[in-house]
Formats: sequence, C-alpha cells, structure tokens
Amino acid sequence: MSARERILTGDTPTGNLHIGHWVGSVKRRVELQDQHECFFLIANLHAYTTRADTPQDIHRDCIEVARDALAMGVDPAKAAIFLQSETPALAELTYLFAMLLPFNRVMRNPTLKDELQVKGLADNYSFGFPLYTVGQTADILAFRAHRVPVGEDQVPHLELTREVARRFNKMYCGVPDKAPDEEHEQLGGVFPIPIADVGEVGRLVGTDGVNKMSKSLGNAIHLTDTPKQVKKKIGKIYTGQDSRDPNDPGIIDPEKNPLFQYLDVFVECEDTKRDVRDRYERGDNIGDGEVKMLVADAINALLDPMRERRAAFEDDAVVLDILKQGTARANEATEQTLQMAKEVAGTGFFPRSVRFED
Repeated sequence: MSARERILTGDTPTGNLHIGHWVGSVKRRVELQDQHECFFLIANLHAYTTRADTPQDIHRDCIEVARDALAMGVDPAKAAIFLQSETPALAELTYLFAMLLPFNRVMRNPTLKDELQVKGLADNYSFGFPLYTVGQTADILAFRAHRVPVGEDQVPHLELTREVARRFNKMYCGVPDKAPDEEHEQLGGVFPIPIADVGEVGRLVGTDGVNKMSKSLGNAIHLTDTPKQVKKKIGKIYTGQDSRDPNDPGIIDPEKNPLFQYLDVFVECEDTKRDVRDRYERGDNIGDGEVKMLVADAINALLDPMRERRAAFEDDAVVLDILKQGTARANEATEQTLQMAKEVAGTGFFPRSVRFED
C-alpha cells in the first residue's frame, strides 16, 4: 500500500459534468491529487439502478464524464480514473458487506429516501436501487480510502460506509468494540474508517433557484455549454420575491436570493462581492440583471480553460486508453484489499490477479 493517504470519490455517469460537480467535489479532487494517492470512480454499474434499459447511453456517458473530469484538471499521471464495471473486487465486496447491514438500516439512509422521492420511484424501484448504497461502501473501502471528497448530500452514504468498516473490523479482525475510529488499522482492522471531505459548497442551487443543480432536473450549467448558453441560463435564474423586506420593499436580503450563492462561489474579488451585497441590501440602483451579468462572466472565466483542455481529449480512443490505464491501477489496489478481506472472512482459497488484454 502506498505511504500516501488514499482518496476515493467518483460520479455516476448520468451525462456531462456541470459546475455543481466542480464546486461540490471535483475542485477538491484537483487540489488533492498532488499530495495523495487518488482514485476517481466512474460508477457505471450504479447507473443501471434507473437506466438499465439504456446501456448504450450509459456507455457513452462514461466516456463523457471522464472527458469532463480531465478537462476540469484531473491529471491521469497523478490520479487513476477508472470504471466500476471493470473492477470485479467491488462487486465481491458489495456482496460480502450486504451481509453486515440490516435491510431497514439501508432503507433509513436519508439520501436514498430523497433520491426515491426526487426520481418519482415510490415503491416502483428495482432491488438494485437500495443495493447500490451498499455498493458505494465497497467502492470506498476497496481502496482503504482515508478521505472521501463528497457533496453535502452524500455524507449519509459515507456514514453507512463507516458503519460497515467498523462492523467488519470488529467481526473478522478482532478490533475491540470501543476502539476509536483512528486506531482501527493499527489494531489489526483491514479497513480505515474514512472521513468526509465536503467541498466548499455542499449544495449548489440550480438555475431554477430552488433545487440542487442536476442534469435530470434541467437546471444545470454544463462544462460543454457555450458562453452564450451560460449567460442565457444565468439570466433565467428565478430569484423570487422572498428577498424583499415585507415592511420596506426597498430593503432586500441577499441571503434569500439564490443568485447570491453564485456570486459568493464564482466571483473571486472580495471587494466586488462586498460592494454588490451592500448596494443590493440598500436597494442602491442595482438589480438582479447586473448581478447575473457579473456571475455569468465569472463562470465563463472559470470554464474557458476547461473548454480548451476538453478539446485535447475529443478523441474517444485517447479517453479510453486513460480509463484502461486507470482501471488497471484500480484493480491492483482493490485485489490487494479483497485478498486481505477474504483471508479474515474465511472466503479466500486461491490467489488471483486481474489484467486486460492488449
């Protein structure tokens, strides 16, 4: 195992990445890749929980997500971008971990409940849908990751992962019941107890001004959007009337205007942000239109170098080669973990390795 701390995070391929992904997780990945051993997962098997009838689309989206990650600054020389479906240890560990979790504990996961509601699935979902939350624990623990860059909404998934790691270490490795999380490895546990590394923006509101930014909700600004499209989307952000003081309509509270989250996140100059807020609060000849123009310019300034880098990865063959190399590295790491887990759990009989044909 590398002496450097390991990082694991990833995305379900549901289409191109957007600026919500950037501020919620990808920016942090780019920052971490210089000092840590990083593995970035494309969770294409998880995509089948709701899109099993469109395998060609999922296949295409895997390449697009990898392309966008590279454009955002993930360096394949520093971090392994890999495919879940080509990393068999993840599926084996999912099965093993599923035995450690009561079904009602999985279904209490608030993120899972929210997804079922947002996606309108109610009771009409596959068995694989709740199983994917167990799969996420395998995705993380297979790398014995110490830190997981996540958005705010994914923290409950990580807590489930922490529970699985504790139960496995206590059941199969003899780690004492009351052992502190940070001592599990030195006490003989196979798995470290990972911690969440939440991005500077846990939840970026979408251009509808209400929901979290999401491609499926049609409220996202994508890396592939042109400057003109960005300005058009920002221009449509609904700011509502709740920001006005009911006793004095001339006084406006920017904290109740979703547009100001964009100002805080994407406009770099602190003096500019303070000036805009001050003028807005006083109703000093400034409206949403001026703020929207400022925000759109800032987002395009962020996206311009990403658009330029993305052009260098337009060839699918180049992206697939990067994925193949990253997945080989992922298999090396996960097979080592799987062997350790199988030995203590009593399921290990014969050594094996995973390799790809040239």
